[in-house]
Amino acid sequence: MANGWTDNRQRTLINFLVYCPVGLTFIKSVDASDSVKDAPTLVNLFFEVVEWVGPSNVVHMVTDNAANYTAVERLLHERYDNIYWSPSVVHCLNLLLKDISSMPHMDYLVSRASQVTIFVYNHITLLSWLRKRSGWMKIVRTAMKRFATSFITLKSIYDHKPDLQALVTSKHYTNHKLSRTSKGKSFSSTILDNKFDDYLIAIKVVAPIIRLLRIVDFDEKPIVVYEGMFRTKMAIKNLFNKKKWYKPYTNLLKLRWDRQLRKNLHAIAYFLNPAFMYDSGRVDKMEIKQGMYDLFEKKSIYKNDEAAMSGIKLFRKRHGSFGRDIAIKLSNTMQPCNV
Repeated sequence: MANGWTDNRQRTLINFLVYCPVGLTFIKSVDASDSVKDAPTLVNLFFEVVEWVGPSNVVHMVTDNAANYTAVERLLHERYDNIYWSPSVVHCLNLLLKDISSMPHMDYLVSRASQVTIFVYNHITLLSWLRKRSGWMKIVRTAMKRFATSFITLKSIYDHKPDLQALVTSKHYTNHKLSRTSKGKSFSSTILDNKFDDYLIAIKVVAPIIRLLRIVDFDEKPIVVYEGMFRTKMAIKNLFNKKKWYKPYTNLLKLRWDRQLRKNLHAIAYFLNPAFMYDSGRVDKMEIKQGMYDLFEKKSIYKNDEAAMSGIKLFRKRHGSFGRDIAIKLSNTMQPCNV
């Protein structure tokens, strides 16, 4: 895994880490300020790390999805055809939230929520009044990623609707000079607007994405990306009873999925997980089978593709060792995450 970041001296640093059954291991940190925009130099840096770890020990390389890293993907796979690349799922999901927040109606809601938060926290007299309300909790909440934070704040504003409406209708506020300012009038208008309930729709749309983002960002157990994205899409579709209402959101999800995360490696991980093999008909989709066949054609991975296919048949039909009681019991415990 390669994690790029910029320090307080504006240097571009890349941390290289290895995730394996033993756990997460830090390898090295490199100052890539002179090479991060130069794809050939950046590729050579990745080659050096792969050679140090051992090409046969590397299955998957994960970076962000900047243009220079996609060049690394192509050249890395050309030299080591057993190594697959994909962008960070966390990064892609955060960009998906950015896409959704850029939709005109979503941008309007997020912008108004931000104005409410700023107005309340810039005036201690309003904040003091709200803090006396039973069960009051702060509006601003720290989240893991910027665009997720915007929607989490949106939900917090919606949850505080009764308190905020009580504030703008109270004598404490109506008698205060703040209520007569342009920002104060805008604040009151937002809180008392009948469209305030639109916040709830926006929250429900992004909730499955944020849940998946939390899982892939914080969960110690690995997640099957293919299933996570499918469940997220279905959760959004199930919110609406008309295709034209959910399509704008699922189209954005599909665009990110197709361009960045639809990888053979993810399809194979889905296929080889007993929880999906035996409980879902989606393992028979052509794109999943095609991903598996493509992998078996790599002689650097499977020296004997016939033996591999024979093993797959046993796995699918639960024959041989896969049919033993202990194997069935274990496969039944490998349930997918809820999104």
